[in-house]
Amino acid sequence: MSKYTLGLVSISFRGVPVEEILLSMKQAGLSCVEWGSDVHAPKDDADRLAQIAALQQKYAIACCSYGTYFRLGDTPLEELEGYIAAAKVLGTNVLRLWCGTKNSGEYSTQEKENLFAVCKRAAAMAAENEVILCMECHNGTFTDAPDAAQELMCAVDSNHFQMYWQPNQLKTVEENRRYAACVAPHTKHVHVFNWEGNNRYPLAQGVQQWQEYLSCFEGDRCLLLEFMPDDNIESLNNEADALRKVVDGL
Repeated sequence: MSKYTLGLVSISFRGVPVEEILLSMKQAGLSCVEWGSDVHAPKDDADRLAQIAALQQKYAIACCSYGTYFRLGDTPLEELEGYIAAAKVLGTNVLRLWCGTKNSGEYSTQEKENLFAVCKRAAAMAAENEVILCMECHNGTFTDAPDAAQELMCAVDSNHFQMYWQPNQLKTVEENRRYAACVAPHTKHVHVFNWEGNNRYPLAQGVQQWQEYLSCFEGDRCLLLEFMPDDNIESLNNEADALRKVVDGL
């Protein structure tokens, strides 16, 4: 029995309607989705959120996370409550956030202390609302490097403040594997793609390296396909098949 649930990040298809995404996911054998707050599931559109929740039931696909573009240290903290409310309408207690506005090495000691203080307040809000805030693992944020992400997790020290993980297409497989191993205990979900620099490749060409990455993780997680190699929803079946091949070979 796989310890992974396989799904999709909706921003892979920003121009595709919600129901078409869900239908394509169903046909591809995927069972969970992360909705993006920018196009498909805006936090302030109550009618659309309710429609999405109903369509999820129709296609028997669960919302595993709400992908926001909330930036800790930049977006006003009081706006977080609206994102939390939207996530709950969609049926998830996991929200993806971005931490900071620049790479970790660019922060002064005082700036880092200020950012960590905001993160601690956000974690307290998450605890009060029984949700989990997960930091995007991304360049241009404080979690651009494994040591910085580990420092952040230790500083906040909350089960309601965790990580996502995804490989950095500008790093080597070994560097990415080190990052995965470093943050694995704090990682809720994983974004899956096969990129090298600016080039995208079918996941089928990266099965072995993804098996190396996933060997760093223990416990149940969602593996979420993010972006197709050609941006076409018609490629979802092949990418889902490749993801199953990754998992089946572990």
